[in-house]
Amino acid sequence: MIAIVEIGGKQYTVKAGDVIDVDNRNEEVGAKISVSPLLVAKEDGSDVKVGAPVVEGAEVTLKVLENFRGKKVTVFKMKSKKRYSRTRGFRASLTKLEVVKVA
Repeated sequence: MIAIVEIGGKQYTVKAGDVIDVDNRNEEVGAKISVSPLLVAKEDGSDVKVGAPVVEGAEVTLKVLENFRGKKVTVFKMKSKKRYSRTRGFRASLTKLEVVKVA
């Protein structure tokens, strides 16, 4: 079974055993999270259930593996011939989730 879930305003296509990185959820490592899917389907596409807005009775269980910081993104601005330049950095706080089951 595959499912489309919405976490933190973004949608992810998941199946049991997948590991995804999402925006920080502020959950303890090892905690279980339940999410209602927007769509549930079999992998061959024979049985598809679309929710309005979520599929009733379906549930995706996720397990928190770790909270970590992503790669650093360097932002550089420059205006030529004006002696203006700025360098800033950004690192996103992320949470790694494992899909335990899609039911």
